[in-house]
Amino acid sequence: MSLLRKKRIFYILMAFTLVTVLFAVRIAWIQWASAYKPLTASGRTMNELAVRQREEGILLDPGRGQFVDRNGQPLTGFTRWRPTLFPVSELPDKEHLNILADRLGTTSDELKTLWSSLKVPQHWDRDGQDKKKEYVEAWAVAATDGFEVLPFMDRYPGGTTGKQWLGYVAQRPDTIMKIGNPRLFPLTMQVGASGLERTLDRFLRGTGGTRAYYSVDGKKRPLPGIGTRAEGASNRYYPVQVRTTVDNGIQERLEGIVEQMDVREGAVVVLDAKQGDIVSMVSRPFFDPVHIDLEEGNWSNRAVKAAAPGSIFKTVIAAAALEEGLTHPGEVFHCSGHYGKYGLSCWKKEGHGHITLEQGFARSCNVVFATLGERLSADSVARGAAKLGLNQKVGWNESHFMGGDDLHQLDQEEKGTVFNPAGVVDGGALAQTALGQRDVTVTPLQAANLVVTLLHDGQVTSPRLVTQIRYRDESVMANFPVHTIRGNQGQISARTARLLREWMRLVVTDGTGRTLAQAKWPLAGKSGTAQTKKGGKAMNHQWFIGYGPVSNPKYAVAVLVQNRPTGSEHQAAVLFRRTMDMLAEQGS
Repeated sequence: MSLLRKKRIFYILMAFTLVTVLFAVRIAWIQWASAYKPLTASGRTMNELAVRQREEGILLDPGRGQFVDRNGQPLTGFTRWRPTLFPVSELPDKEHLNILADRLGTTSDELKTLWSSLKVPQHWDRDGQDKKKEYVEAWAVAATDGFEVLPFMDRYPGGTTGKQWLGYVAQRPDTIMKIGNPRLFPLTMQVGASGLERTLDRFLRGTGGTRAYYSVDGKKRPLPGIGTRAEGASNRYYPVQVRTTVDNGIQERLEGIVEQMDVREGAVVVLDAKQGDIVSMVSRPFFDPVHIDLEEGNWSNRAVKAAAPGSIFKTVIAAAALEEGLTHPGEVFHCSGHYGKYGLSCWKKEGHGHITLEQGFARSCNVVFATLGERLSADSVARGAAKLGLNQKVGWNESHFMGGDDLHQLDQEEKGTVFNPAGVVDGGALAQTALGQRDVTVTPLQAANLVVTLLHDGQVTSPRLVTQIRYRDESVMANFPVHTIRGNQGQISARTARLLREWMRLVVTDGTGRTLAQAKWPLAGKSGTAQTKKGGKAMNHQWFIGYGPVSNPKYAVAVLVQNRPTGSEHQAAVLFRRTMDMLAEQGS
């Protein structure tokens, strides 16, 4: 063999030896480093993952941000103690199994069958009650491997509610896929499906939950001295806390009133008269955020859904006619009970006789307002509606909020309508529109906000449902300042706003709202009844909007009771009074 060939073989062997040594060093470093350095998005090391393979885990808290009311009272996030069964190879003896079964309200045979078939941990929640004392006593008396009493975080307090504005969470893999990182956000994670849960979802997701682990060996035998341990993501900023404008005490009392009165369909909106914030918003029928039936539809928030307004729209017509100079306070009309065309008539068959504009408003004379409707043009009516915040979404919104997407606090909000864009607006259409019929639709939120607009001398505000988001360490993530709506139509004059407020008071003292005269506060408002159909049967939507107390307004309220039989009691006026009486008691 030549010297040159020997050198080549030597160099090849040296290179191979060097590569082998470097590879061995690399493998050793990985094994050492991975044992103590995070390998996963949650920060777990290889050593921890090895132990995790011998542990059975159950989620205690998903780590999602929570909501509170304006006073800091929780709206979501309620700790509930539940007995939890972990898969183990050997179950308790018969004596201990009987004790546990008795405390859990079942038979030992049923408990044994369930427990022995477990593949993953499962909490016991048969009766839906939080019986921490009984469960802890059962654990103390019959302490056994694989049974623990653990604190779970329930998102909602349980039962049905009228807080459709808060919404609910659900597993939505399609949404998770759009987020993009399956390690941080597993497909099984629950995300916001409606309400604030949906509109603020990007802030609420957090960075991981808290799980309880029970250590077992490869044969599912408990490892002595380890037992159960909880582990969660450590982060100074998450989960966040969202402060809403709602007073949960008022919300719950109002839900109780709606239920007592057996209101089947409709909504009630209570706004803070000074800032226009949403104090309470109740939608009926109620829904259960834990058990959602999408087809039933009771999860939908009727407070932001548009419906025919009836005579409350006469407020818009009065404002438009005054602003356009087509009428004036004190103008006298004649009502014989019949309008004479378009098949229109007054609700008072014998007529009101000679009646002034303000009296026509207070007594809701159809002849007066059909006349004003025909004096106005379609543009004038639409302009008057826009100046009062109608025919547009009014809920708080901001473009590119915090550098992201546009943010609309209120989910499902509709903008309503004044005229059908494809329809012909002739004299008949104007007269019917003036009575709040034909194509006109308004949401209860818009109706309540219209009252706030009058109280603010014509300035339209944008109702808030959230004022602030705070990080876990109490520092502020985001503020939601009061917004006003500055449309291209301008606003009504302070003089017109003042006149309409005075006329709303006349409704109570000398008009269709006289039943409110005995309320705890002096009130002002406007009633409305819109003809509609349900299942081919003639029905009415009943409305009442207003404010109180008159001398120092604190709240503006809109009530809609839908699909009432024709000729039935005006339930909306009764509900308005009971709402205001409750608010008066709350403030006293």
